[in-house]
Amino acid sequence: MATYVCLINFTEKGATEIKESAKRARSFDKTAEAHGITIVAQFWTMGAYDGVLILEADSEEKALHCLIDLAAAGNVKTETMQAFDVEGFERIMDA
Repeated sequence: MATYVCLINFTEKGATEIKESAKRARSFDKTAEAHGITIVAQFWTMGAYDGVLILEADSEEKALHCLIDLAAAGNVKTETMQAFDVEGFERIMDA
């Protein structure tokens, strides 16, 4: 499974409806899981980004579909990076 780190910022709509953010996050967890995506963690943060989402997917297509659905709801914008643990990074370096 590939790991993805998503940096999240609220849109104006998301900021206006911020009190519903935790409820939306729980709903997103269930939807993602139904599509074979594992939500490793969700954090609300202070600073340049409003949140961080870490997910695992067995294909880029599944990850992209999941994040498109998230963005389409209009509450957040995401910036996504694929992440590698030390073993994954070593495999890449040894290839």
